[in-house]
Amino acid sequence: MIHAPRQTGKTTLLRNLSRKLTQEGRYAALTCSLENFTQPDPERMLPRILAQLEYDAQRQLPKELNPPAQEAYTAVPDLALQQYLSDWAEQITCPLVIFFDEIDSLPGAVLLSLLRQLRNGYCSRPAPFPLSIALVGLKDVRDYKISLRQDAESLGTASPFNIKARSLTMRNFNQEEVQALLEQYTQATGQPFTTEAAAEIFRLTQGQPWLTNALAAQLVTDYDALIKDRSCPITKEAVNKAREILIERRDTHLDSLTDKLREKRVRAVIEPIMVGKAEFDQAFDNDFVYAKNLGLVSDARGRLEIANPIYQEIIPRVLTYPVQMAIPDEPAWFVTEDGTLDIMKLIKGFIRFWQRNGEVLLRGMPYHEAAPHLVFMAYLQRVINSGGSIEREFAIGTGRADLVIDFKGRQDIIELKLLRGSYTRTEGVEQVARYATWLCRDRGYLVIFDPTEERPWEERGRVETKSCKGVKVIVLEA
Repeated sequence: MIHAPRQTGKTTLLRNLSRKLTQEGRYAALTCSLENFTQPDPERMLPRILAQLEYDAQRQLPKELNPPAQEAYTAVPDLALQQYLSDWAEQITCPLVIFFDEIDSLPGAVLLSLLRQLRNGYCSRPAPFPLSIALVGLKDVRDYKISLRQDAESLGTASPFNIKARSLTMRNFNQEEVQALLEQYTQATGQPFTTEAAAEIFRLTQGQPWLTNALAAQLVTDYDALIKDRSCPITKEAVNKAREILIERRDTHLDSLTDKLREKRVRAVIEPIMVGKAEFDQAFDNDFVYAKNLGLVSDARGRLEIANPIYQEIIPRVLTYPVQMAIPDEPAWFVTEDGTLDIMKLIKGFIRFWQRNGEVLLRGMPYHEAAPHLVFMAYLQRVINSGGSIEREFAIGTGRADLVIDFKGRQDIIELKLLRGSYTRTEGVEQVARYATWLCRDRGYLVIFDPTEERPWEERGRVETKSCKGVKVIVLEA
């Protein structure tokens, strides 16, 4: 198994690898994509897979390594692939290696038929059969087992997954590799990236290949490149402008990820991360691995969190977009005469909105436990759109969501919490004070949502001020 999230370069790597292996003369290696075989009918799909193998081999391999004509093998689909690969391996002079790309595309019945035929061919060796086969897609083998085997069903005693030798994945770029990639852009365009810009690109993307290339391209090589003057170096400020363009543009890669947010297994992982929850059910480990394989979450830094700051930004924006559209307040109302943001006015505006709309919004939000956080972030995003940015940090076990607002050069910290016990307020005040001090601010803001609150909605929204370590902490209980 070779599994990695979309747009990490799997197909590009494998096509180059199979081409190189064949050119070396020791193997007949090819990559075959299965993305078109989506109908749940093995009798129709297996013969078409043979036709695809024949087509790819004719274009990727020398004539002497081509397979037999596939028409002779289609009479019995349940044996077609096994017999075809056996005869192909027998008639050529070097070992056969196949990378089946986009294995995720196959419906359950077709996937099981393919796996069982591969297993039968493997077990028949030393009779001729491919030396090695890789199944390539988003998911590891355990996720195929989970999706194909329901609690009351069995795949049979001879599991088709037993032939797996190893599961490999493709990691993100590390910081040195991101730097090397940016140097390639500089070589192509003559436009340098400052050290701070390169560090910011890595921080925002955590080396995710598609994001890294998309940011760099938006900065220097796209038709609408942000910095068109090739003599101007790329700065950190320019990188953050490109980030906003990328998020708002929502290319296919980002849309495909956000589509996954609607899946129950993904929601079971993203929601606890958003609210900092540390308790989960028995299925969480499998769900986390699934979401990690999709590239949405990570445990690379020793805690479970959303995979990178760009995803941290786009996920709540996607989940809150309908709410943002329902907010009547104008961003300009909250901007002071000196151009900074009036946070207290913003909080009072949110209280009015929450009192009038909170009950209805909570019922309609798909992420029910995280709904209060999402409604507040939607309101905040509506205001910040007038000229600022939000840096969000979510992680399981922290018990909080941190929001750092950067508006006209001034940073403010707002921390969101769900009321878990008497300790929530005390810990929250201390955390806000500590973070505000780190930002060189003498005040910060703590918003606490009580999921058990029974007061009428029009009475919610008490605000008080606490003092901690020289920092004023404004506490809103919603």
